[in-house]
Amino acid sequence: MNIGSIPAKWAELTPDKEAVIDATTGTRYTYYDLENHVQRLACAFINQGLVKGERIAVLSQNSFEYLAVYYACARTGLVAQALNWRLSVSELERLLVNGKPSVFISHKDFSNEVGELKKSAKGIEVWLEYGDGSDGSYEKLIEVSHGLVEVGIPVGGEDPFLILYTGGTTGEAKGALHSHNSVWFGMLNQTIAERIVPWDVYMLTGQMFHIPVVLAMNYQAHGCPVVLMNFDAQLALQLIQKEKVSAFLGVTTMLNWMMAVEDFEKYDLSSLRNIQYGGGPMPSRVIKEALEKFPCSLIQGYGQTEGTTMTFLSQEDHALAINDGMNTERLTSCGREGFVTSVRLVDSEGNEIPKDGKTKGEIIVKSQANMIGYFERPDLTAETIKNGWMWTGDLATWDEDGYFFIVDRSKDMIISGGENIYSVQVEEAIAKHPAVLETAVIGIPDDEWGESVKAFVVLKPEMNATENEIIDIARKNLASYQKPKSVDFVTELPKAPTGKILKRELREPFWKNDDRNV
Repeated sequence: MNIGSIPAKWAELTPDKEAVIDATTGTRYTYYDLENHVQRLACAFINQGLVKGERIAVLSQNSFEYLAVYYACARTGLVAQALNWRLSVSELERLLVNGKPSVFISHKDFSNEVGELKKSAKGIEVWLEYGDGSDGSYEKLIEVSHGLVEVGIPVGGEDPFLILYTGGTTGEAKGALHSHNSVWFGMLNQTIAERIVPWDVYMLTGQMFHIPVVLAMNYQAHGCPVVLMNFDAQLALQLIQKEKVSAFLGVTTMLNWMMAVEDFEKYDLSSLRNIQYGGGPMPSRVIKEALEKFPCSLIQGYGQTEGTTMTFLSQEDHALAINDGMNTERLTSCGREGFVTSVRLVDSEGNEIPKDGKTKGEIIVKSQANMIGYFERPDLTAETIKNGWMWTGDLATWDEDGYFFIVDRSKDMIISGGENIYSVQVEEAIAKHPAVLETAVIGIPDDEWGESVKAFVVLKPEMNATENEIIDIARKNLASYQKPKSVDFVTELPKAPTGKILKRELREPFWKNDDRNV
C-alpha cells in the first residue's frame, strides 16, 4: 500500500466529487483538483533530484497545500517532517537538526520564523513558500511540473512516510517515524471503530502536524470530503451546519468550548453521525452533557503519536451507560483494544497482571499501526519498544472483559504520606462541579507529606466557584487524603498539540528549586 495512491484512486472513480473544503481560504477542491496538484508536486520533487528517504519539512497551519505535500511525499518515497508551528524558533531548530530535511515548505504566516531558521539551518537546499502575499516559490515550482511520476523504485509498505513529533508531555519532543504500513493499519483500526460510510463528510479540527491528519486521510481513502479548519469553537459549529459534517475528532477541550458557545442550541447539527473524542480522559459528567447536546453517537479513542489509536470505547458502550444505566463505570474507561491491535497490562518486569479491575500496571501495545521508532534516536526507541511491544508510560487497571481504565501517566502519580494518589481520579471528582470547564491536578512539594494535591481549574463562561466548593466536591467523592489542599483558578491550561494538558509546565514552578527528582 502507498498512501499517496488515495487521491489517484478517487480522481479516477469520482473526479468531480469534492475532496477538500478549505474553510480558511474559502476554496473548494474536487478529487481531480487534488490529484492534479499532488501529481504536479510529486513531479517537482523528482525534478529537484530528491531521492527516496529524504525529508520534506512543513511549517503551516491546516491547508489544502499541506495535505497535498503529504500525498506527494508518499507517492515519491519522501518523508514528510511535520513541524509544530506553535514552537519557538529555537525549538524548531532542534527539530531540523533531528530531521535534516532537504526541502522546507512554509505558509506566508510564518515568514518571520523562517527568516530566522534560514540563518542557522544547514543542508536545506530548497525553501518554498505559499499563501497570500508569499514569494510565490511554491506555486512557481508546481506550475512548470507535469507528467506522470517515475520514481524508479517501489514505494510503500514498510518504507518511511512521515515524522510526527510527540507533544513533549515529558519534556522532550521526539520524532515518531511512521511507515505507509503503520499509517494504513491505523486507518484500518479507525475504519472499524468509526464505521465510516461513503457519504460521510469529515471535519479536521486537529492540526496536520499531528495524528489527526491520518484520520482525515482515512476518510479520503473512502472517497469522502474533508473540511479543513483551524479550530475555533463557533466556526466549528458553523461548518457542521453549512457543510453537513457527519464526523469529527474533538479533544475534550474542543467539545467543552463548542458546548459553551452562546446560542449553541440554534445551530443545525443534525448531519452529525458520530463524534470521536480523545486527547485525555473526559469526565463522565461532560460525556453525558455531550450526548445530550450533540445529536449523534460518541466514541472514545485512546492513542499516542507513537501508536495512532490503540483502544476504543464504542458507541454502544456510551449509549448503554447513559440510556440504560448499564456498566456506567465504563464511561471512565478508554475501552478495549482496536481491531488490529493487541493491548496488555503488565508490571515493571513485563508480567501480565490480573484482570481484576484493581491491580495497576503499565499499558503496552503490539500493532502494525505502531511507529517504526523514533527518528535518529535508537536509544529512545529501545527504551520504548521491547520485544515488539510498545511501552506507553500510562498506568491503568483492566477488567475481565478487557476494558482499560487509565489511572495516570506514570510520571503524574502523586505520593502523599506514603499513599498513591492518581490525578485522573481527583480530576473526575472535581469535574462533577457544574461550573468546571476543565481541570488538572498535580503534586507539589510538601514538607510534612512529601507531596500535596493541587488543582488548577478553568471555569465555564459566566459561572463561578470558590476554592472551598472545589475541595468540598472532591471530598464528597474521594477519600479525604485525595482531595486537593489548594486550588488555583486559571483562564486556560497549557496543552500539547494533541490537546493533552502539559502538567510538566504546571509542576515546574513548584519543583524547580526542590532537590527531589519528579
